[in-house]
Amino acid sequence: MTAARGFRHAWDRVSIYLPVILMGLLALGTYWLARSSPGAPQVFGQRAPTHEPDYFLRGFSVKTFDTTGRLKSEIQGVEARHFPDTDTTEIEQPRMRSYSDKGALTVATANKGISNGDGSQVQLIGNAVVTRDSPPAKGEATPRLEIRGEFLHAYMDREQVKSDRPVTLKRGNDVFEAEEMNYDNLERVLDLRGRVRGTLQPTGPR
Repeated sequence: MTAARGFRHAWDRVSIYLPVILMGLLALGTYWLARSSPGAPQVFGQRAPTHEPDYFLRGFSVKTFDTTGRLKSEIQGVEARHFPDTDTTEIEQPRMRSYSDKGALTVATANKGISNGDGSQVQLIGNAVVTRDSPPAKGEATPRLEIRGEFLHAYMDREQVKSDRPVTLKRGNDVFEAEEMNYDNLERVLDLRGRVRGTLQPTGPR
């Protein structure tokens, strides 16, 4: 009886500390698992993109359409190279067509072209030519516009053409030459800078 009573008394004392002991064992087990499990994979920063093409196109034609299915623009070329670091596309012997909302057709050609990601801007390099044919306005024919130069920067959506190099501009039979040019078709503004020369042909009798 004395031994049984002593065992019961000891068990009562141990049971008081049993939750503490269990919590300690649980913490120890958690610590051991944390030490034993493999660490999370080390995350390295993504490598910065280099100026190297990530894809090529050869003998291609890319067309875009508006929400009504009407052809908005088309780009053709012998070869194209896309560069992910600048999101630009270099095109060999590009030929681009773009239609305005009013149906005016703009055609751009060059030895080389550099287009931004959405094709809204195109730098034309070497034997660059941009022509624009507008539909007749109020029954009257609109003179054809032609711009030539070794470098032309065309903004297709804004209908602008800029250049910081010599250009030749023809509108109908009129011819202008300048060292720099800023042409805005929507605002009907032509800004010629540097040495400017122009030849205006007289219009016929009204």
